Amino acid sequence: MKYYVLILAIFLTACGGAANSNQTAAPTPGVVITRTPAPRQAPDAQLEQQFAEIAKDANGKVGIAAFVIETGQNASLNADEKFAMQSVYKLPIAMAVMKQVDAGKFKGDQEIEIKKEDFVAKGQASLLRDNFPDGTKIPLWHVIEYAISQSDGTASDVLMNLAGGAGEVQKYIDELGIKDMAVKSTEKELGKDQKVQYENFATPNAAVALLTELKSGSSLERERRKLIMDFMNESVPGQDRLRGLLPDSAYVAHKTGTSGTSGGVTAATNDIGIIQLPNGNYALIAVFVGDSKADDDARAAVIAKAAKAVWDKWGL
Repeated sequence: MKYYVLILAIFLTACGGAANSNQTAAPTPGVVITRTPAPRQAPDAQLEQQFAEIAKDANGKVGIAAFVIETGQNASLNADEKFAMQSVYKLPIAMAVMKQVDAGKFKGDQEIEIKKEDFVAKGQASLLRDNFPDGTKIPLWHVIEYAISQSDGTASDVLMNLAGGAGEVQKYIDELGIKDMAVKSTEKELGKDQKVQYENFATPNAAVALLTELKSGSSLERERRKLIMDFMNESVPGQDRLRGLLPDSAYVAHKTGTSGTSGGVTAATNDIGIIQLPNGNYALIAVFVGDSKADDDARAAVIAKAAKAVWDKWGL
């Protein structure tokens, strides 16, 4: 992972670790300053109409929620409807593990053994499996990087196991007061039964609530939140989704989720993230495209257009 050494060095500096404590790393956009979210304004009717028009191209169901932390501006579409999360659920799993790091149960540089029996099936994404066919040992931070930046299924299952299982991840979500988000299954279980994906769901509003906690909450130490968001900003999958129509230099800390396609219907094409707008404010956005008959490009374009609409409307 080309970013790992740099990110770990920044993290160690923040924690007074191996890096020189007299050196201050340059701040990463979007993650250094914690802001208390502003009260929500009345929904932006014009932007909601744009969302509705954009959603027509999905040939399925679309849910969108968007919120600007500093101003309370917001807009939504079907934001209380439940959607299969797919790999979006790796974000709350990683956050639940970070909570246990804060509690002293784990250390960031702790070596985690990845065994062959931990590997997800061949049809599921896993660079850990592909790069280390006999297994390996890597630091915990690196496992989290694989799960978030590469959406690695093996890494996700290892993290869930470290967290204590799906029940402990759900407990963390519930303690945050987030409604309508469920984590129940491992990646291995998701790969064996397509119906299971619908049991691991979130509403767009729930996803934005999770992003709000990640950006401005108190359940994790700031350095832990910063590391997760750095990994999200470097995420490889889904470059044509939230990032698709934004400038290459834009800060977009995001996590995608994608299902397979069966009978011409794709159950889930998702992306949720924190976007730094041109005016310096931060928009939290969740876009879920469910049970769609549209092709890959069209589904990704729906997500990209929604993000661009937010960028144009609230970024001035």
